[in-house]
Amino acid sequence: MNKIRKGDQVIVTTGRDKGKRGTVTQRVDEERIVVDGVNVAKKHVKPNPLKGTTGGVVDKTMPIHQSNVAIFNAATGKGDRVGIKLLADGKKVRVFKSSGEEIKA
Repeated sequence: MNKIRKGDQVIVTTGRDKGKRGTVTQRVDEERIVVDGVNVAKKHVKPNPLKGTTGGVVDKTMPIHQSNVAIFNAATGKGDRVGIKLLADGKKVRVFKSSGEEIKA
């Protein structure tokens, strides 16, 4: 079970974009995620008349390792760690480590 999923609000804990908040837009693989507005790089693209694209410098959001982000806890206003809790009916749910309350998916 992935502790950080698509659509989660996360806060960056380390690196150039430390302190920025954003939404997870994509999981690239098992350990890398794409966060909207975080780790943005300039990419030079050639024009392609067959596709109708113009050339120039575009901003591209690059993946970031999931260990460099923490899920955002709205109750405390800070980043928080994620734990897994087993319910009585056998379901697994994600919970905040600090408060123990369930993370709404």
